[in-house]
Amino acid sequence: MSRVCEVCGKGKVAGFKVSHSNRHNKRTWLPNIRRVKAIVNGTPKRIRVCTRCLRSGKVERAL
Repeated sequence: MSRVCEVCGKGKVAGFKVSHSNRHNKRTWLPNIRRVKAIVNGTPKRIRVCTRCLRSGKVERAL
């Protein structure tokens, strides 16, 4: 499953997990993606959207 928001394009981010002794291990952060039914070009469609876009009102939900 693609872990990318279809509205803002937010996706996986890579970085380091840093322990108390300052050892660095590679890790990734995934966005909080939800499958929602939304209005796209006047028709309801299932899209993958991050929760930030849902909260900010960038997506019009279809019921």
